[in-house]
Amino acid sequence: MHKSSWKSRRHGRRSQWQNLRYRQHSSNERCNTQAQQSPQDCDQDDGEVPSTSSSTAGTSSVPDLPGYYFDPEKNRYFRLLPGHNNCNPLTKESIQQKEMEHKRLQLLEEEDKQKKKITRMGFNASSLLQKNKLGFLSATSYCRLAHELRVSCMQRKKVQIHSSDPSALASDRFNLILADTNSDRLFTVNDVKVGGSKYGIISLHGLKTPTFRVHMHENLYFTNRKVNSVCWASLNHLDSHILLCLMGIAETPGCATLLPASLFVNSHPGDRPGMLCSFRIPGAWSCAWSMNIQASNCFSTGLSRWVLVTNVVTGHRLSFGTSSDVLAQQFALMTPLLFNGCRSGEIFAIDIRCRNQGKNWKATRLFHDSAVTSVQILQEEQCLMASDMAGTIKLWDLRTTKCIKQYEGHVNEYALLPLHVHEEEGIVVAVGQDCYTRIWSLHDTHLLRTIPSPHPTSRTNIPSVAFSSRLGGFRGAPGLLMAVQQDLYYFPYS
Repeated sequence: MHKSSWKSRRHGRRSQWQNLRYRQHSSNERCNTQAQQSPQDCDQDDGEVPSTSSSTAGTSSVPDLPGYYFDPEKNRYFRLLPGHNNCNPLTKESIQQKEMEHKRLQLLEEEDKQKKKITRMGFNASSLLQKNKLGFLSATSYCRLAHELRVSCMQRKKVQIHSSDPSALASDRFNLILADTNSDRLFTVNDVKVGGSKYGIISLHGLKTPTFRVHMHENLYFTNRKVNSVCWASLNHLDSHILLCLMGIAETPGCATLLPASLFVNSHPGDRPGMLCSFRIPGAWSCAWSMNIQASNCFSTGLSRWVLVTNVVTGHRLSFGTSSDVLAQQFALMTPLLFNGCRSGEIFAIDIRCRNQGKNWKATRLFHDSAVTSVQILQEEQCLMASDMAGTIKLWDLRTTKCIKQYEGHVNEYALLPLHVHEEEGIVVAVGQDCYTRIWSLHDTHLLRTIPSPHPTSRTNIPSVAFSSRLGGFRGAPGLLMAVQQDLYYFPYS
C-alpha cells in the first residue's frame, strides 16, 4: 500500500518535470521560428523596424516555479535553498548579489568610457554658453546649470594616503569621513581588525593635480569603541573639537566625548593641545553642536525616548521626553530651535529657551512614513530636508509644514545614512544602501549622476562621501571625496 503510493508520487513528479521541459522546449522553438521569420517580415515592409523582443518574450514565457530559479544562460531550472548553504550555494541572496555586481561593473565600464556625460537632454556646455549670451538665463540659473554640467563630468582619481603607520592603512577600513567647515580637514573613523574603531584627521592641502596626495594624522592612544554619531564642535574656535557618541561595551557605559583636534594635528596658530572631555550619556543615537548664540557652548544628544541639551562649560543639562528614539538632530542658526528626526517617522523642533516640558514645547511637527535618518536645515531656515529608511528624501516648507519636493532614487532599508545638501552648488548628495552615490538637482529634483562604488557592493562596505566647492581650503578645487574599504577616491571638477 505504501509502496504503491510512493511510486505514484514519484511518477507524478516525473510527469511534472516532463511537462515542464516540454513547455520550455516548445517556447524555445517558438522563439527560434519567430527569429527566422523576422528577416522575411522586414523584406516585406522596409519601413518597419524588426522587433528585438523575441528572446525576452521567450524568457518571460518560462513559468515561474516556487522554490526554483531559471537560468537563461544554461536554459534550465535550479533549486533554491533558504539562506546560505555550503552544499548548494544557489540562494536568492547570491542571485541578487550576482546581478548587482554585474550591473556595477557595467556602470563602471560606462563611466570610464564616457568622459562627457549629459545631465539633461539637449543641454551641453555650448548650448549653456549660447543661452547665457542671448540673455535667456539669469546669473543664478547659469551658475547652477554650470555646476550641474561639471558634476556630470567628474572623473574618479585614486588618492595616495601617507601615514606614520603604512601597514595600518592596508588593513583598516574606512567607516566614515566628515569634512570640517572650511573643507581643509577630514575626520575619519576606521574599523580595526581586532575590534573597535580608530580615529584620525586627514589634511587635504595636498589634494592638487596632477598627483593627489594627502596625509593622515593619527593618535593611537584614542583607539576606542564603536561610534554611533559624530560632528565637528566649535568650542575654542571654529571646528576646534570633534563630538563623538560612543557605544557602551561590557561594564563601560556609553558616553559623549569632546575630542580636541589639536591632539591629531595642530592647524590653528597658538592652539595648545586640549584635554579630552567625556559626558556619561549612555545609548546616544545622534548628536549635534550648536552654533546659535542663544545656546553657545552647547551640544545635544538624541537617546531612546529622550533629548538632552548639555552646556559644556557649566555642565547644565536640559532634558525633553519623546515617544521614540531620536536618530538625527541639527540646530538652527538664526532661530533657537533644535530639529529632531525619530524612528517613528516624526520630525519635531524644540525651542531651547524652554526650561520645562510643557504641553507646547514642540514648535514644529512633520511626519514621514518611516524612520528618519537625517535632517538638514537650509540656509534661510524656511525649509528642511529629511531622508528616511524607506529611501524617501523630502523637502519641507517649515512655514506651511508641507512637503514641496521629493527626490526619487535613493535606496535605504534599515541603515542610518547621512544626507548632504549644498545650496551654493544647488545639489543634493546621498549614498544608498546599494552602495551607489546619487546626486540630484536641489532646484528641480532631477537626478544628475549615479556613481557606482569602485569596490564590490556589500552592506558592510557602504561608501562615505564628502562634497565641497573648495576641497583643501579656500583656494581648493570643487569635487567629491569617496572613502570605501581602505581606499580614498577624488572626483574633481574637470
